[in-house]
Amino acid sequence: MRPALKSFLPRSLYGRAALILILPIVAIQLIVSIAFIQRHFEGVTRQLSRGVIQEVELIRQVIAGAGERQAALVAAEKVARAFDMEVAAQTGTQTGAIATTDAAVWYDLTGGAVIDNLRAGLSGVISVDLVSERGTVWLALDTGVGPLRLGIDRARLSASNPHQLFVIMALASVLMTLIAYAFLRNQLRPIARLATAAEAFGKGQVVRYKPRGANEVRAAGAAFLDMRARIERAIETRTMMLSGISHDLRTPLTRLKLGLSMLPEDDEVEELLRDVAEMEGMVDEFLSFARGDATEELEAADPVAIAARVVENAGRGGGHVVLEDSSAGQGGLTRLRPQAVARALENLVGNGLRHGKSVRVTVQISERQVLFSVEDDGPGIPAERREAALAPFARLDDARNRDHAKGVGLGLAIAADIARSHGGSLILGQSAELGGLRAELRLAR
Repeated sequence: MRPALKSFLPRSLYGRAALILILPIVAIQLIVSIAFIQRHFEGVTRQLSRGVIQEVELIRQVIAGAGERQAALVAAEKVARAFDMEVAAQTGTQTGAIATTDAAVWYDLTGGAVIDNLRAGLSGVISVDLVSERGTVWLALDTGVGPLRLGIDRARLSASNPHQLFVIMALASVLMTLIAYAFLRNQLRPIARLATAAEAFGKGQVVRYKPRGANEVRAAGAAFLDMRARIERAIETRTMMLSGISHDLRTPLTRLKLGLSMLPEDDEVEELLRDVAEMEGMVDEFLSFARGDATEELEAADPVAIAARVVENAGRGGGHVVLEDSSAGQGGLTRLRPQAVARALENLVGNGLRHGKSVRVTVQISERQVLFSVEDDGPGIPAERREAALAPFARLDDARNRDHAKGVGLGLAIAADIARSHGGSLILGQSAELGGLRAELRLAR
């Protein structure tokens, strides 16, 4: 029951606030209308009906004492005229055209009470008609001289225009709800702005935000600004520190590489040169992971063109890489960080070439996202190890990493980090056609 009920509730803050505001007002209106107003009108109708019932009984007594039918009708008309009633007698002694069932419209708030009171207070009631003539109640009675129809002003039997009070209450409730929602919206707007700023910062964007609203919202906004500033300083400090470390490491590596190149060529020197080259690659990869894409601004770029450059560069290195554009006319410029996206694709393509012989890159662009699919024909990654493979410095000890010692296990972690900074994700799976790993880089558009 609870999950089914939650599916009908609004998810946004504005929708839930409106529900909290409107639901009590509607409930109060219903309670007041049913428990007080309806009973009040029924009580007034009951009191008014008693006086009319006494008058009708007097007319019936006059008819009973008049004797013949014609004289009884004349006497009844005189008395009815004094009571502001109208007499419409039927010919014959049968009910004839007189309806034998009561008639009332569904929106008549006091119609049911009028019919019940007349039938309870009078004997011989044939029918009560509240529909045939507006503003008049036609009461059909069985008298000693035959059926008789009396037309009674509706205002004498029930309170006039009871619906006006409901209309006034409804209009006043709508007006007060709108006013309250306007004030409530001013209180909710700072919360929505704080959520937007936090979501944008999670995607690597810094939007302008100033704390506003109630004291609690201002305190949360100020705490968010302090947190954002500390994170930005930490990222900047880390980038500067690692850049310095990278520079300091490159100097001795370069001297070592130069010294080895001056030695006579043999197997041992070649092995040392490969080790130095591997160390340089590891330093570059580590620095790329630490730097991320925090220093790059968003700009309009063509995802297909970025993928084409990555594929072209990979092809120059001797790899067999194929590009497929499946955007189906949805292409175009998209706001992203081109260098970061290219770095993520290079890592995925290089990872595929390192463990397979051929790689296929597919680009799909829709209204909501940009999807880069990188597939290879390598051994792939088991389903139970794919989540662990996205962790930094993760190096799987299965066939995928056998005889491939290059790298420190940061390629997939860098790609996943870049995807998250674009509001997307990196999903690993199995290629249905090539049989190896399928890496889907999804970026929010």
